[in-house]
Amino acid sequence: MTDRADTQALLRLVTWMSPAFPVGAFSYSGGLEQAVHDGLVTDAPGLARWLQVLVEHGSSWNDAVLLAESYRACGEPLRLAEVRQLAEALAGSRERHMETMLQGEAFLTAAAHWPHPGLETLTGAVAYPVAVGAVAGSHRTGLEPALAAYLHSTVSNLVSVAIRCGVMGQTNGVGVLAELEPIIAGTAVRACASTLDDLGSAAITADISALRHETLHSRLFRS
Repeated sequence: MTDRADTQALLRLVTWMSPAFPVGAFSYSGGLEQAVHDGLVTDAPGLARWLQVLVEHGSSWNDAVLLAESYRACGEPLRLAEVRQLAEALAGSRERHMETMLQGEAFLTAAAHWPHPGLETLTGAVAYPVAVGAVAGSHRTGLEPALAAYLHSTVSNLVSVAIRCGVMGQTNGVGVLAELEPIIAGTAVRACASTLDDLGSAAITADISALRHETLHSRLFRS
């Protein structure tokens, strides 16, 4: 891409992954609220470790693999339909299913301001990483930047969740983002070379927290 095209792609990714983009990400914690309630995450270092596991070995890694496959499949409707079905099937709990499907649908609705013929068949409920990957692929943003932006957005949202749950203040939250920067960058590079065979999660405690959140008696977040 030319410098101008690079800048345009960057601006689109910044916009799509912005907290202001209307996907409702602020409403979801992916089980982090339960982890805070259970005393599993109590401070900034603990949050950094939790997020690192998610990005390298947990649900965020799976999202990165699905995004990469969707990016590559954006011009192949049948291939994209297959990854779309797989992504929905991989949701590990009722709330995680709600989280990824509603955010994906909302993302596609908002991204319609950047129309592309290849996205006409991608309507309705679509898992969030599939929606982002397909849109980014259609607009040729570059796969690695799209992955980095998606993972950074996910981590940033969870840092915000932790702040609202009283785990730490904003200054320490920014510190967590700085600490995780090389983790996000490295995972984006690794996901670029991934295939669907690389799907898999070893973040068992996080998965259990997402399940247990469904019965949390008083909560701020929908997942």
